[in-house]
Amino acid sequence: MLSGRRLDLLDPSPLDIEIEDIAHGLAFVARWNGQTTGEHPYSVAEHALLVEDIFAQRNRGIAARWRLAALLHDAAEYVLGDMISPVKAAIGPQYRELDQRLTAAVHLRFGLPAELPRAIRAEIKHADRISARAEASAIAGFSRSEADRLFGKADINEIDVKIRPPCACRAAFLERFRALAGEVSA
Repeated sequence: MLSGRRLDLLDPSPLDIEIEDIAHGLAFVARWNGQTTGEHPYSVAEHALLVEDIFAQRNRGIAARWRLAALLHDAAEYVLGDMISPVKAAIGPQYRELDQRLTAAVHLRFGLPAELPRAIRAEIKHADRISARAEASAIAGFSRSEADRLFGKADINEIDVKIRPPCACRAAFLERFRALAGEVSA
């Protein structure tokens, strides 16, 4: 990692995980295999910020630790990359196990339970699908009807899908992480 840490992907330790590495990696990993409009790829970090915002809108007053979990929902992709669902399915359970081990280490590093409560996971997944639907029609070339069919209709109003340069997105991700981490530790 850029921090100098060495991360064993098969047996990740929370002690080898730094938020700066996560923010940097996610800001430079493109969602939708880079097949989006705009001058810059739409990054996983930008997606994570959107999911956290949607999650917070849908769950007003929820504890900061669960908003932090929403922000970190794809954190493992800072080293695994973002693979589209059909590729993940083709790889099978080995990918899922690798992702789960790394996600558990990330959670433990930042004071979250290794495995999130089922209700929290479900709400984050719902926000993730709303985000995917908005991204699909706004920047990934899907028609609204196709996005609705594949991801379900959004049950919140305006969703602003931003595309920022990687360094700006990395800074925004770190700023949001620090704000949430500050609330969690307060």
